[in-house]
Amino acid sequence: MAFKHISIAQTHELLDKEDVVIADIRDPNSYQAGHIPGSEALSNANIAQFMMEKEFDQPIIIVCYHGMSSQGAASYLVEQGFEDVYSMDGGFTAWEASYSEKVER
Repeated sequence: MAFKHISIAQTHELLDKEDVVIADIRDPNSYQAGHIPGSEALSNANIAQFMMEKEFDQPIIIVCYHGMSSQGAASYLVEQGFEDVYSMDGGFTAWEASYSEKVER
């Protein structure tokens, strides 16, 4: 099984679903400067805790800067047994350009 790609529009539609997890892997300063509402900052420091808290069948969307680094992180989660993992194409840069009103600062 492999991760799937998801567009920013599809991610936007899923924001209101309670079981969707949005994991932001950008550096802490970038996350603090602005992130998707409800997203969680994910790093090497907290990935073990993150994986213990999530269900394997829970949808997880990985967000990075431009949609490149998120692919590696999404692959890693799939390798760990997570079944419904997405890499958001375009990353936070595309999200902010399209949904500036949906950026938590």
